[in-house]
Amino acid sequence: MVSFKDLKLDQKVLSAVDETGYTTPTPIQAKAIPEALNGKDILGIAQTGTGKTASFTLPIVSLLLNGRARARMPRSLLLCPTRELAAQVASNFDNYAKHTRLSKALLIGGVSFSDQDKLIDRGVDVLIATPGRLLDHFERGKLMLNGVQIMVVDEADRMLDMGFIPDIERIFKLTPFTRQTLFFSATMAPEIERITKEFLQAPVYIEVAKQATASETISQSATIHVPEKKQSASSDKRKILREILKVEKDQLKNGIIFCNRKIDVDIVTKSLKKYGFDANAIHGDLEQKERTSILKSFLDEKLELLVASDVAARGLDIPSVSHVINFDIPTQPEDYVHRIGRTGRAGRKGKAISICLKTEIKYLEKIETLVGAKIEKISNSLSLRQKPTTQEFNKIKTGASKKIVKKEPEKVYQTKERPNHTNGKLNNSNKPVIGMGDHTPTFLTKKMPQL
Repeated sequence: MVSFKDLKLDQKVLSAVDETGYTTPTPIQAKAIPEALNGKDILGIAQTGTGKTASFTLPIVSLLLNGRARARMPRSLLLCPTRELAAQVASNFDNYAKHTRLSKALLIGGVSFSDQDKLIDRGVDVLIATPGRLLDHFERGKLMLNGVQIMVVDEADRMLDMGFIPDIERIFKLTPFTRQTLFFSATMAPEIERITKEFLQAPVYIEVAKQATASETISQSATIHVPEKKQSASSDKRKILREILKVEKDQLKNGIIFCNRKIDVDIVTKSLKKYGFDANAIHGDLEQKERTSILKSFLDEKLELLVASDVAARGLDIPSVSHVINFDIPTQPEDYVHRIGRTGRAGRKGKAISICLKTEIKYLEKIETLVGAKIEKISNSLSLRQKPTTQEFNKIKTGASKKIVKKEPEKVYQTKERPNHTNGKLNNSNKPVIGMGDHTPTFLTKKMPQL
């Protein structure tokens, strides 16, 4: 079996790896690190949770040991789609470079420009950034990218989803043609393939797992709910969520609950707190300082449940996450893979449970097609009290399981009606008749002279 010592990393890096407790590289690390140390461009495809971050931070630290950074000219550039992922990459760099004198800067939104400018002015070996904040510094004249020797694009498919591809192309053009490029993603979309052909030079293609597959250590299940009333769907889902948390209580260590919308993140969090659960919310509208604080408490296991939008679906390496619960089924099947990839990391066992409304079954089927497996259907107390069979599931899907409620015949209250007469003739219409009693005064029927 290959060990980190076999990968020809610098001894200072190996010492740092030993101190983290890792001895055996993951498949993506074992294949990517030697190629990166040889100066090759890399196109790495691996499912989330397989150790992609270390597969580029370890060789970068080794490659940059010789040399010195100049003011405003970083020697390497690591691009990440979200602040959280960028901060985590920075943390990895701190761990693996602690026996070296290499410097770093983290450029993300929500942090003072002036503080970041001071770091850049001193000169940094490793610049870790989100695309938007990086270009902000460049346009302000505070940063030059013509000294970049190594460039990394992490979670490239997420970059595509977030609309960063034009920014990535622009950044590529600002860096030297001679740079080494490491490009990592969990899935490979046509747009990403086009970019790699344009900007990577004879890349080594590394794929350690089938694209968009979930780890085999993750147990996947879904509970189908057919609300009696459309208006009660969200309320019912919150009840089912509480039911799941109570059933899983003994096994649940730390859990992430994913919602599709930020507003639902806040609603679900408020509901859980009301019922005595230890929960907090994280989404893109929170201040960076608050997001960092919440993530730290979750990482330190001081917070049991993290309710999140997809801002937390990529790159967060929190080993203790035992459960991922999809309060909403994601509309893009790839997002499901990334969400549940927050559990079952590095060979650990994990559970992924989804709450699926009848209207979301079409998305669940797309997910099953993508991962190439059927997701187990489990019961809940509000819908099917028994585990649904395939036949029952199909009935729910087609709407055949809707209860047919017979309408009772409307009650007809009989009343005695007096016949109406107009000009001595019986009026059987339901229209009201002007008059008093059973006749119409003659002055109302008398023909009036024309004026």
